[in-house]
Amino acid sequence: MNIVVKGEDLRGKDKWYFINSGPCSPAYNMALDEALLDWHSEGLIPPVIRFYEWNPATLSIGYFQSVEKEIDMDAIEKLGLGFVRRPTGGRGVLHEHELTYSVIVTESYPDMPATVTEAYRVISEGLLLGFQNLGLDAYFSVPDTEQKREDLKKPKSAVCFDSPSWYELVVEGRKVAGSAQTRQKGVILQHGAILLDLDEDKLIQTFKFSSDELRERVKASLSKKAVAINKISKNPVTIDECKVAFKKGFEDALEIELVEYKLTEEQELYVKDLEAKRYANDEWNFRK
Repeated sequence: MNIVVKGEDLRGKDKWYFINSGPCSPAYNMALDEALLDWHSEGLIPPVIRFYEWNPATLSIGYFQSVEKEIDMDAIEKLGLGFVRRPTGGRGVLHEHELTYSVIVTESYPDMPATVTEAYRVISEGLLLGFQNLGLDAYFSVPDTEQKREDLKKPKSAVCFDSPSWYELVVEGRKVAGSAQTRQKGVILQHGAILLDLDEDKLIQTFKFSSDELRERVKASLSKKAVAINKISKNPVTIDECKVAFKKGFEDALEIELVEYKLTEEQELYVKDLEAKRYANDEWNFRK
């Protein structure tokens, strides 16, 4: 594996890798994110921004979630969905009509805040500008009451877009992106979903609820709390248009230059090995 030293162009902007993976399997997607974290922690690659999609459409759950208590695996099989546990926290996300992003950068990167919340805000500035590049009036919303802050500690359901978070990206008062973060080996991995469209019925079917009444309540609340780009955009937005808008958003927000990168054969083998050992393994995905 070749060692790559972080470089600067004549404008003084740091060069990060940019990987556009396209549609990949659930296990491969998570394995590649973890592999990039490993390589960056070892100084083998510079910071990375990656865009990807999912084939098949997939329900991903957070590291700490309980499959037995929260997820209806029969529904996932019936709907033909993939399933994977993320290395990051957060709640369940249906990855279908979306662009997924990941950011891999050291905790010690210049001007990167030490706290999770503030680092999340800095990284998410790229998302904010991306939405604005698409002509959407996006902004950060923070919990402004004690009740909202308490709700952060006790999410109301296993569904990501039903749960509040700090520095939530919203348009017209509704959440437009769901993100999660982990820190390992001195490296931040933040990834998340940028929704183009959302099938609320399908999403709700994948979760267990203590009653039909609660299921209907969460379903009804989703449309009030979350919204997809094509529900609010004047013109339909494609995946390719999203990639252009958010790539520029990250470059401008982080003051970086993104350089396209393709994995070597050796790196691909590393990812495939990690995929088989962990993310395609029932022991990982169905852990208690």
